[in-house]
Amino acid sequence: MSFSRIPGHSEIIEKLVLSVREGRVSHAQLFTGPEGCGSLALAFAYARYIGCENRGETDSCGSCKSCLKHEKMIHPDMHYVFPVIKKKNSTDEPLSDDYLAAWREFNQKSPFGRVNDWLAFIGAGEHNAQGMIYTAESAEIIRKMSLKPYESDYKIMVIWQPERMNPTSANKLLKLLEEPPERTIFILVSDEPDRLLPTIISRCQIVKIPPFSTGEIKSYLRASFGATETEAENTARLARGNIARAEELSNADEALKQNLGYFRELMRYAWKRDVIELIKWAENITSEGREAQKNFLDYSLRLLRENFMLTLNQKMNELVFLSEEEADFSGKFHPFIKFENIQPLAGQFSLAISHIEANGYARLVFLDLALKVTKLIR
Repeated sequence: MSFSRIPGHSEIIEKLVLSVREGRVSHAQLFTGPEGCGSLALAFAYARYIGCENRGETDSCGSCKSCLKHEKMIHPDMHYVFPVIKKKNSTDEPLSDDYLAAWREFNQKSPFGRVNDWLAFIGAGEHNAQGMIYTAESAEIIRKMSLKPYESDYKIMVIWQPERMNPTSANKLLKLLEEPPERTIFILVSDEPDRLLPTIISRCQIVKIPPFSTGEIKSYLRASFGATETEAENTARLARGNIARAEELSNADEALKQNLGYFRELMRYAWKRDVIELIKWAENITSEGREAQKNFLDYSLRLLRENFMLTLNQKMNELVFLSEEEADFSGKFHPFIKFENIQPLAGQFSLAISHIEANGYARLVFLDLALKVTKLIR
């Protein structure tokens, strides 16, 4: 990944380039921004620029030995830590290195991929597992970063989603950030920095990354997907600065249709107060795996918000972001989402997310949610 492949964030890129050229690279940095802001791609491009043997004024050269190895994600001084899953019936804690081949394939196919995309890629649904960075990873981090650089001036470690670290790993990382080995750089990439230990945040230089602009996403879609002007405009508007969602919409992702189907069924059965069908609905959705379940709950929160905006004023098109299928459904559904129930409904979906993340019994979580929605939707 090079800076030139990132469709925007020019000011941030300029600052990152300047820090390297002036020799002011901090040993610990936290790249943080909303989902789909390209923070991980920026971290990869930054690491490649640091290691480049023939840096240009604005980007890595792309042709030196270091750049070629970074492009294939095989540079010996570049290390990656990311959420992984424990497979069924396994007692061993997995390491990021166990999934390194899949990690390379995923990032080369989806440079702006989200954590749910990654976990689905490695079969989280099949194993009904949540992505975590386990305790065993901390020993690997210490071992790798204690070695001297092999080819470059620095050893670099990108830690994606550090908020998913086991508490033991997080505390060991903190000690490493407090007393870093010589010539090491840690780049933490987080969507939810408020879930990190405050002491970890205090040890890092913060790089705040905003969402992409509609124009930037529009240009990206036209160049990468061959979208027409109208298609790119509509998709960019729906994406709301999230480049991963723009890709998802462009690919007509099946998961998006499935989530809409689950949401539609839930609201229909809740309105009818059909408890038998709600029990079946809860059984169906809990067969999807925990990451898919959380993905559905996040999706539902967004759809509730959009329908509430429609209820407020159907003419506020510039504030409503719905796909064509979602708009068809919401045209009839939105009157049921109003001032009286929007907050309680959103609260129940948010509570369900917390319970799923805490490994609550999913079937009971979703059945309880369905029954609460039954009371609130009328």
